[in-house]
Amino acid sequence: MVRGKTGIRACLGILLAIVGVVGAATDAWSLEKTISVVIDQAHLVDLPPGTATLIIGNPTIADVTMIGNRSSLMVLTPKAFGETNFIALDSNGKPLSESIIQVVAGSETLIVQRGMERQSYACAPKCQATEKLGDDNKFFTDTVQQAKAYNSSATSSAPPVSGSVISAPH
Repeated sequence: MVRGKTGIRACLGILLAIVGVVGAATDAWSLEKTISVVIDQAHLVDLPPGTATLIIGNPTIADVTMIGNRSSLMVLTPKAFGETNFIALDSNGKPLSESIIQVVAGSETLIVQRGMERQSYACAPKCQATEKLGDDNKFFTDTVQQAKAYNSSATSSAPPVSGSVISAPH
């Protein structure tokens, strides 16, 4: 039980301090949301008005880049599986929002596990080998090398090498 004006003032002071701390935390956390993104798929995200700076918690998991002349949009590029956060600040360094970013696998991916060896296949509409984080090294390296060779041959302006054409038997 609190008695006297001094006791009541002390209680009011403590209560106001608690409300101030909770109010500040509520303002900051009320803007928080979770953004779930699929690895290797860029996403556009609206930013709060007045955003001047973006901070990313772990840039190996995702990257963010502001676009537009008013900094009202950002590109979110997932780079690895996991969870990180980003914070939007105004020009005075005041936090405007904070969000959690979760990077997940796509739903059209088939994972084949053979003992300790893992292989990934993109299955839209037919399953084709694709490199994904977590695949065993040989499969990953072979798949990347095939993709590089394919892309190189598709963009090469050099004429085909003599003898490289395979013809069907007559």
